[in-house]
Amino acid sequence: MFASALPDDPLRAVQALPGVTSDDDFTSRLSLRAADYSRIGLYLDGVLLHQPYHMADYEGGTPTITVINGEMLEHADLQPGVFPSLYASATAGAVDAQTRESSGVKPSFHITVGAADASGLGEGPLGKDRAGNWILAVRKSYFQYIVDRTSPDLSPYAFGMFDDQGKVSYNLGKKNKASCSFIDGYSSVNRDKDLSAADNYDLKQSNYHYSLANLRWSYTPSARFLATNHVAWMREAIKDENQIGWNYDRGQYGEWVWNSDAAWMWHSTDSFNFGWSMRRIRDDGLSRTFQYTDLPYGVLVENDYRGTALRMGGYGEQIWKAARGRVTLTTGVRWDEYGVDKVQTVLPQATLTILPWQSTRSSLGFGQYAQEPDPNWAFSSLGGRRLLPERANSSVAAVEQRLGDRTRLRLEFYNRRDRDLLFRSFFEPRLIGGSIYNPPLNPPIDNALDGYARGVQIFLQRRSTNRLTGWVSYSLGYSRLHDQEAAISFPADQDQRHSMNACLGYRLRPTVSLSLRSVYGTGMPLPGFYRLQHGLYYLSSARNAVYGSAYARTDARINKNWTFDRWKLSLYAEVINMLDRANPRFDNFNGYNPSTGQANLQFMSMLPILPEAGVAWEF
Repeated sequence: MFASALPDDPLRAVQALPGVTSDDDFTSRLSLRAADYSRIGLYLDGVLLHQPYHMADYEGGTPTITVINGEMLEHADLQPGVFPSLYASATAGAVDAQTRESSGVKPSFHITVGAADASGLGEGPLGKDRAGNWILAVRKSYFQYIVDRTSPDLSPYAFGMFDDQGKVSYNLGKKNKASCSFIDGYSSVNRDKDLSAADNYDLKQSNYHYSLANLRWSYTPSARFLATNHVAWMREAIKDENQIGWNYDRGQYGEWVWNSDAAWMWHSTDSFNFGWSMRRIRDDGLSRTFQYTDLPYGVLVENDYRGTALRMGGYGEQIWKAARGRVTLTTGVRWDEYGVDKVQTVLPQATLTILPWQSTRSSLGFGQYAQEPDPNWAFSSLGGRRLLPERANSSVAAVEQRLGDRTRLRLEFYNRRDRDLLFRSFFEPRLIGGSIYNPPLNPPIDNALDGYARGVQIFLQRRSTNRLTGWVSYSLGYSRLHDQEAAISFPADQDQRHSMNACLGYRLRPTVSLSLRSVYGTGMPLPGFYRLQHGLYYLSSARNAVYGSAYARTDARINKNWTFDRWKLSLYAEVINMLDRANPRFDNFNGYNPSTGQANLQFMSMLPILPEAGVAWEF
C-alpha cells in the first residue's frame, strides 16, 4: 500500500506493525517488543535466513536494505509473542515471507523508476501446456543521490546495491510440484571521493555479496496430506578495509539446509503438522572493532572465528477444534540440537482460542523458545563451546472484536521472560564507586543477561478495496535486564515506552488513491553508561539511564493510474517526513576524557522533508 524514497524493501512495511520499533530511516532491521533484530527469525519460502541485507558490517551508520524484492512476495507475516513450533532459532518472533508465482496466463513486464532505485519484473507461463511458470526481478539503487542531498554526515560514503531474484515452478503431474528460486545481491560502500576528510582508521571501502538458492518439491497424494521438502544453499561474503589497508570485517559464511515438512488432516476439523531440519553451517572471518579505555584514541580489538557445525531439529504440532469451531487448541513441541556445544532443547508451545460469540475472539498462549549463539561468537575464543542457547518464555492474552464485516479491534497483553542472553559485561567504561573503571581489552562474551519485556497493544484495522483501508495501533511496553556478572540492572537497548503506528489508504477514484504512513515512538536509551549534565555527556555508574529524542515521521503519497488496451501507466508522488522532524539518532561512542569523564557521543540525522516521484509501466 505504501512505498518510500528508500529502495523497495518489504521489511520497511513490517516496521509499521504493532510492537515493532525502529528509529533509523536508513535500515530495514527492526526491533520487536524490546528485542533486537538478531532475535527475530526471517524466513523466506520456508528457509531461515542469516544476514539477508545489503550492508557494510563495520559502519553502523550506513544503510541496510533487505535483499528480498517486495514485488516478488505473495505476503510477509509477522509472528510475534507465541509463534508456532515450526519456526526455529528465534526468541522474540518470526517474519514469514513467501515468494509468489506468476499468474501463468501470458508474459507480462513491470518497470519502475523512482528517485532512489530502478527495478524491473517479468513473468509468464512455461511450456506448451503451461504446466509451469517463471518470474524474475532485478533492482538497482542510486541511493547515494538521496544521501548526498539529505544527510551531510553520511555523504562521504558512496553506497550502491544491485540484486536479482527469480523463481521457476513446474507441475509434475497431479501430485507433484517442483520449484527453484534464487537471490543474488551485491552491495558496496566506497569513500574514495573524499579521502581528504578521512582518518587513517576510517572506512575506505566495503563489499558484501549475498547468494541464496532454494529447491522445493511438494507431494500431495490426497486432499488430506501434503509433504514439502526444501534443499537450500546460501553464502555471504564481507570484506571492508580502512585507509591504511586494514580489514575491519572479513569473512565467508555458508550454509546447506534441508527442511522436510508435512501437514496431515487426520480428521475433518483436526490436523497434525510435523517436520525435520538439518543445517550445516560454516563461518570463517575476522572482525575488528574499537574499544575505548583511558587512552586518547580507541584500541582496535579483534574477534577471529572459524568453524563448522551441524544443527538439527524437529517439531510436531497438533490442532484440535471443538464446539463447531468455536474452540481451537493448538499444542506443539520443538526439539533442537546445536552443533558446537551439543546442547539439546525441548520447547513446548500451546494456544487456546475461544469464540464466545461470532464476532468475538479471545486467546491465551504460552511458548518456550531458544536460539543458538551466532557463529561469529560460537566459533570464537571469546565465546566458544561454553556459550549456551539464549532462552525465552512468552505468554500472551488477547481479545479481538469485529466491528462489522471489514473492521476489527484487538487488545493484546504480552509478557516475555528472557534468560542466558549474550552480553559483554565489561566492554564499556563506566563509573564504579565514583571512579572511572577502564575495562580490560577485548573481554569475553557470556550468557550474562536475564530480564523481561511486557506490555499491551491496541490495534484497529479496516480492510476495504474501496474508500478507507489500513490500521492504527498503540503500544505501551516495559523492559528490564539484569547483568549477573556485573550485578547491575538496566533497561534494554530497544526499550521504547510508547509507540504509535498508522498506515492508511483512501481511494478517491478508481484510478486515484492516497496513502499515509505515520510512526511515533518515545526515545530509546543511549546504550552505555552516561549521564547528561548542562548539555554534556559524562560517564555514569548506571547503564542506559539517558534516553534519546522521540522519533516521529509522517509520509504521504498519491498514485494515479492510466489503463490502456495492452499496457498500464502509473505515476506516484510522495513527501517523506512531511513534518520535517529532525529525528537525531545515537550513532556511536567515540571515547571519553580520562580527567573529567566527559563522554564523546556521536549522533546522526535522519531524512529531512523530502519530495519524490516515480513512474511504473506495465505491459
